[in-house]
Amino acid sequence: MKNIWVPLSGQIAQQRKVETIANNIANANTNGFKKDQITFKEYMSAVDNPSADIDVPPGEFAPDDFYRSRGMENSYVKVDGSYTNFEQGALKPTRNKFDMALFGKGFFEVLTPNGIRFTRNGSFSLNAKGELVTAQGFKVLQKITDEQAKDPNFTNDVNERVINLTGAHKFSVSREGDVYANDSKLGSLSVVEFNDVHAIRKEGSTLYMNNDANNIKRDEVATTVNQGFVEGSNVNAVKEMSELINAHRHFDNIQTAIKTYDSISSKIVNDISKF
Repeated sequence: MKNIWVPLSGQIAQQRKVETIANNIANANTNGFKKDQITFKEYMSAVDNPSADIDVPPGEFAPDDFYRSRGMENSYVKVDGSYTNFEQGALKPTRNKFDMALFGKGFFEVLTPNGIRFTRNGSFSLNAKGELVTAQGFKVLQKITDEQAKDPNFTNDVNERVINLTGAHKFSVSREGDVYANDSKLGSLSVVEFNDVHAIRKEGSTLYMNNDANNIKRDEVATTVNQGFVEGSNVNAVKEMSELINAHRHFDNIQTAIKTYDSISSKIVNDISKF
């Protein structure tokens, strides 16, 4: 029975939803984490083979003629894609001077072995060299100043933008991201925004990658830096658990439908074999 593929497509889609929700719940306590959501769409097999003419039966109508669907019953469920919800997470006080929480649409710019990446997780610390790093040990970068951008001899060496706090007895960061060490301005945290935030992609460990340099907005950034705070996940654990329960129920209902199809098919085979 070919119609079994219809509920099976729905079951596969619900499985994807369960996996997405489960990942959100697993990261409910991850600083700076943004939850993912998936979308579905209906796919009709009749669209591939549209009828050129109106299918009107000749002569008198038979009872079966009223139930002609031209394949519309084969309406499959298809995962249309996933997207990240970038809603602001709650700011949690830590009283740790190396913790930074962003309020707004911005991201910290950090240096990883794979190149420059972006993160909302501002749980920073100092490494053995006195450099400001993320929880994974990636170096936090300074902002490119207007003077540097206008300097024709500026090479934009990323390693020169690393924030080094060696010998800094006093350390503070303003809401604009300006870094002060021993009452002197050392530089500014590189906080950038994106013209299209949905164009960036998750890479894991709360890191994002951006493949289009023109998508980065460095000037007139409205995001503020809050020292002594971290941004929590934007996952509502109670709501996600409710969604997970509903997804499991849908999965079980579809499984029941598939078993019914299988039972009908088995009875047809057994009954035909008797004749």
